[in-house]
Order: sequence, then structure tokens, then C-alpha cells
Amino acid sequence: MTTIHLASLVPLLPFLAAVAGLLVGRTAPGFVRPLAVLPALAALALAIAVAVDQSGGRAVEAHTQLTPTGSVPIELALYIDGFAALVAVLVAFVATCVQIYSTGYLRDDPRYPSYAALVSLFTSAMLLVVYSGDLIVLLVGWEVMGICSYFLVGHYWETPEARAASVKAFLVTKLGDVPFLIGLFALATDAGSFRITTILDTVAGGGLHHPTLVGLLLLCGVAGKSAQFPLHTWLPDAMAGPTPVSALIHAATMVAAGVYFIARLLPVFEASAAVMVVLAVMGAVTMVGSALAALAQDDIKRVLAYSTIGQLGYMTGALAVGDRGAAVFHLLSHGAFKALLFLAAGVVIHAAGTNSLAVMSRTSGLRRRIPDAYWTMTVALLALAAIPPFSGFFSKESVLGAAEHAATGRTAHAPGSAGWIVLVAGLATALLTAAYATRLWLLAFRGRGTEAPDHGRQPLSMTVVLWVLAVPSLAFGGFAYRSLPGWFDGRDLTPTLTTSVLGTGLALVGGLLTYGAWTHTRTQAAGTPLGAVAAHPGADAALVEAEAIATHAPAFGDIAYAPDPADPARLLLGPLRRHAAEGFHLDAVYDALFVRPVLAAAGLVQFLDREVVDTYVRGAAAAPRLLGAAVRRAQTGNVQTYVSALLAGTVVLAVAVILVATGA
Repeated sequence: MTTIHLASLVPLLPFLAAVAGLLVGRTAPGFVRPLAVLPALAALALAIAVAVDQSGGRAVEAHTQLTPTGSVPIELALYIDGFAALVAVLVAFVATCVQIYSTGYLRDDPRYPSYAALVSLFTSAMLLVVYSGDLIVLLVGWEVMGICSYFLVGHYWETPEARAASVKAFLVTKLGDVPFLIGLFALATDAGSFRITTILDTVAGGGLHHPTLVGLLLLCGVAGKSAQFPLHTWLPDAMAGPTPVSALIHAATMVAAGVYFIARLLPVFEASAAVMVVLAVMGAVTMVGSALAALAQDDIKRVLAYSTIGQLGYMTGALAVGDRGAAVFHLLSHGAFKALLFLAAGVVIHAAGTNSLAVMSRTSGLRRRIPDAYWTMTVALLALAAIPPFSGFFSKESVLGAAEHAATGRTAHAPGSAGWIVLVAGLATALLTAAYATRLWLLAFRGRGTEAPDHGRQPLSMTVVLWVLAVPSLAFGGFAYRSLPGWFDGRDLTPTLTTSVLGTGLALVGGLLTYGAWTHTRTQAAGTPLGAVAAHPGADAALVEAEAIATHAPAFGDIAYAPDPADPARLLLGPLRRHAAEGFHLDAVYDALFVRPVLAAAGLVQFLDREVVDTYVRGAAAAPRLLGAAVRRAQTGNVQTYVSALLAGTVVLAVAVILVATGA
């Protein structure tokens, strides 16, 4: 079987699993778990086989025309280079881990069959994006992921948080997809084709007529899908969905799609220096702003959500300085440790009975109750903080090294200003990332107070997945930075001395500052109790999470204003913490700029429809109704009246005829 045949089966198997799961989920529930796990495992095995066959060599390509259009053709095309081969392995690997973990996490969930089918469809759509060689086919996978995220984020649809989050995720990403679609058509019009290879050849030949406009339009879709400023606000709210869904979205699908898209079409963006600077500013603002917001969150999953936004900012920053190898390296590394962070957080939420770090800081013994989650989450947080020798150090330093090269003029296609923007923001984010990672670890696992409830051992399907993901979180970076250049475009990914010393030093400073603030504030935790915890020792983990989400606000009030002097973030951020906890009020800004004007316009249209248009309609109906009423009054049923009226009418007509005839 050829590489193309194997690659065709990789997205097809999860798709068939999704269809079968939806068809037999209710009638044959015993087949649901095998249909969820086995096709994902098979897709992973095939993706690895494709990667081994490709081996970073010449790209494998195949295409056939789907339908004649009369102008720009639409083709079913596969294009598998080193980037696509490795990203597909990541997607299939994380999806397999999520499916296995979910069999334990949602074991008693009545909607597990539809959940598993949607996860399979989500996986298939992302794999289609990765392998696609045609932009229209890529767009299909892009949009299918959007609708899958809507259903999966709203899995706990009984809670208003989940319903609102699913709608918000769908609408915000669609807001970016509209200009993205226009940009795709403009790009294809200049190139005469939707095929990626043809487009790249056109760009290389100088045939792209409006590179700045096309690049900015495409960036809108990337900002929405990959949760970059200013369209990032949907991702923290999406934490209302099940934790395994969060792991899948954040680690390997959805948000990774935008970064991968730019990496695939980087020459299109490099054709305009203005677009590269905009991309650098977008990544820099995203990095720093999301790191500050993560440092102020109380919900453990929202900390990780803002963390994802910041790490995606690193990836867009690497792309802004023209190094897609560093961007995809960090994408691969981040996929492993971020999946581990979310899945371990699911175990923590189940054990603590809450998603509130403030409550966890008043709970003792949590790390003894869940040792697997404790140790594996520690590994993942060290990788997130980019502490050597964990994988995050090598991938993050490749980004900072690329920024340094661009800033010093050693990168041909990237403006020096973009390099300085990314470098400064990246170093500041390194300090903040270590700070919020340290804060999360201290509040979750070093609390004092009520003994954590004993839920017993977590299901084996959950703990095994944590340790499997811990391996690449620890060791992937150290092995990969030497071998990945051969898979990518040959650029060196070895950490540079200057950025390594600065980045690691700032990370250590951030961690030590947070630890110092925590030791100063921890004594105040006992004097500020924060209410009850929704813990159910015998309950399903998904049920505990759903109740924790639903009861968080009633139990603890508004996070931004809840007085918790035991939180080290209040000491570190000071008055800025309140604004950072609210995401710097971007939702309020969007509400004022977009939501309220749209609602006001809708109210005006409703008023005009009801009071103006309906008035004419009612008037048009009133005249015949009044005439009918008058005629109805003449219908008395008396024959004499009818004959009298007939004779009177005859006399009137006769007189009229005589007058006309005589000319009177």
C-alpha cells in the first residue's frame, strides 16, 4: 500500500467511527467504546507509518479534480511534507489519549455515545486540514471543527455557562472566518488554483497582486481559530465543556489549525512586511496579555486556557520572524504537555470537588490522594515554564532564538522590528509563565485546611494516559531539536546561549517571586474560608466537573472581586489583578462596540416591522373588512327589502340613461 493510500485512511477511519458511533450509540452501547478507541489507535498507527515513509524527504503529493467549476478548479488533493507528517502524528496521538481517558472520565455519562462520535469527527476534520493540499478541502475540515467545538463545548447543556460558551465559541470564530473566506478566494483568484503548491509557486514568481490585503484577511481567520488577540475571548469560556474536550482543542486540534495554516502558507505572509509586523504585534500582545490574565484566574482550567493562548502567541511570534520550523516544534512540544495539563486537571477537579484554586489552597493532602496526577502535572508545569531539560525549554528557546536572529538582521524574510517585538514579549512572557505555573502548583497541591476527600484510585484508563503523556513532556524536546530540522526546512533549532540564559533566568525569577509571595500570603488562608465544595466521592468525574462549573459563581461570587488575601497573585499584580481576572474587560468592550449596537439595530428593525410595516398591512386588510361589514348589514334576509332595492336601482339606472340620452 502506497503512502498516499495510507494517508487517505488516516482521516477516513475517525470519520467512519463517528458515523458508526452516531448510528449504533443508542441501540448497541457496548460497541461505543471500541468504536471510539480502536479507530483512533489505527489512525495513529497509520499516521506513524506515513511519517516513517515520508521521513522528512520530498513531499508526497496526489490530486484529482472533484468538479469542474468553469474557472478556478476544486481538487481533492493531499500534500504531505515533514510538517504535515509530524503534526498528523501529534493529532492522532492526542486524540487517542483523549478517547482512552474519556472511557473512564465519562463512564457514567448518558451522552457519552454522541460525545465519542463528535470527538472522532473532530479528529477527522483536523487530520483533513493537516493532510489537505487544496484550500477548499482544508476549509471543509476547518468548518467541521467549528461545529464540533460548538457541540462539545456545550456538552453540559443543562448549565447556562456551557450553553453560553458554545454559542460564543461558534460566533467569535465565525467572525474571523468571514474575512478568511474572502482571503482564500482572493488568493485563489491570483494563483488560478486552490492547490497549495500552485499558490506557493505563484508567490515565488511574484504573481500575488495584493499580498497585504490577502494576508490581513487570512490573519482574521487565524486569530479566530487559534484564539489570538483580539478574537481570543472565546477560549477561556470554552472551559465549560468536559476536560478531555479542552485537552483535545488546546493540544492538537482547533487552535492548532490556525498556526499550522500560516506555517503551510508562510511565503504568502512573507510577501508583505506589513503583514509580518502585524503578526508579530498580534503574537506579542497575545503572549503578554494572556500570561497576565492566567496569573489572576481562580478557575484551574481558565489558567490553562489563558496559558494556551500565550503559548500560541509564541508560535505566531516564530512565524512572524519567518521560522516555521520553530513554530511547529513548539506546536508539537506544547501539544504533549498541554494535553497532560488538562487531563491531570480533570483528575484534580474530581478529587477536590471544585475547579477553584482558592478552595484547593484551603484543602490539605490533595497530592497524596492523587499521586499520579500530582507527579505528571508537575512534569507538565515544568515543561510549560520552560525549565531545562523539559521539552518546553527547547521548543520555546527555538522561538526566542529565531526572534533574536530576526532582530539582529540574520533572517532575510522577516523585518527586524518584528524580531525585536517578539523577542521582548517572549522574554517577558517567560517570566509570567513561570509565575502562573508556580502559583497553580502551590495553590493546588500545597494547600492547608480541610483534608481532601478520598475518592480512591482513579480509573486505570485515566492514570495510564497521564504517564504516557508525561514521557514526551519530559524528553521530546531534548531529542527533537537535533533531528527536526531534517523534517522541516533545515533551519537550526538548537537553543542559543543568550536567549537561553535570559529566558531560563527570567523563568526562575518568576517562579521564585511567586513562591516568595505565596509564603507571605499562605498564613492568611485559614482566616478567610470560602464556603462549601461540591464533592461527591462516589460520583463520576464528569458529574463532579459539571457541578463544580455550575456552582462556582454561587459559592464563591465574582472571581475578580472575591476577597482572597491568600492568593499570591494579589501581591504580585496589585491593582492590575482585578482587570487581569476579567481578561482586561475585552468582553465588555466587545459588548459595547458590537453586541449592544447589533441588539439596538435589531430592536429598531423589530419596531419598524411592528409599527410601520404591520400598520400598512393592517390598513390594507381594514378597508375590505369595513366594506364587507357594510355589505353584510344589507343582507337582512327580507325578500321585500331586496325587491325594493332592486326596483330603486332600476329607477336610478333608467333616469341616468334618459339624462345621458337627452344630453342633460
